[in-house]
Amino acid sequence: MEDDARIAEALTEALQRFGHDVDWVASGVEALHAAPSTEFVLLDLGLPDLDGQEVCRRVRETSTVPIIAVTARSEELDRVLMLQAGADDYMVKPYSMRELMARMEAVSRRVHSTPSSPGAGEEEGCVFGPLTVDLRTRQVALDGQRLRLTRREFDLLAALLADPGAVRHREDLINEVWDPNWHGSTRTLDVHIGSLRSKLGGREWIESVRGVGFRLVLPDRA
Repeated sequence: MEDDARIAEALTEALQRFGHDVDWVASGVEALHAAPSTEFVLLDLGLPDLDGQEVCRRVRETSTVPIIAVTARSEELDRVLMLQAGADDYMVKPYSMRELMARMEAVSRRVHSTPSSPGAGEEEGCVFGPLTVDLRTRQVALDGQRLRLTRREFDLLAALLADPGAVRHREDLINEVWDPNWHGSTRTLDVHIGSLRSKLGGREWIESVRGVGFRLVLPDRA
């Protein structure tokens, strides 16, 4: 989704050279219609009708399609807000096609891999007090009420739930939920922890261990 025709045409041509079928749309409304039927979304933030952050949020309500934000906005706040809205990665213009392709491949590996999936014979549903997590359908419920989590939030919760009560090191969570070669800000983890705490109804669900990482605990009130 890119409103600058010159940039869109150059990007389309480059992606096609790498073997991708490309559909270019120039508005947020078109993007919302096109996203569910695509395999990957490159999303500009400066669309003429809807901000890219709003487009990302709406797409995430109905789809888990991989999304990389590609934009001239380089402020940390813009990156944080897009990640909170459900983007899988964030690239600042200008960028090289080599880096873009590498990031697309990395996101695709994370999306289509199942590091948190149970092995043969193991249960696919995890229950932790009032919290129920279905690893197969990627659905989460708290007190019987379904929670809407982004892909990253779910993967982070699943990583913590794999060994509840145990401290998970920050580096291990980043490697598992993002990528061993992740070069983004480590604040990304804190942002997602904060968002996950909010959706769980309180920060007491995820305890911070200063200088080490985080662990999932059962709140007294639960």
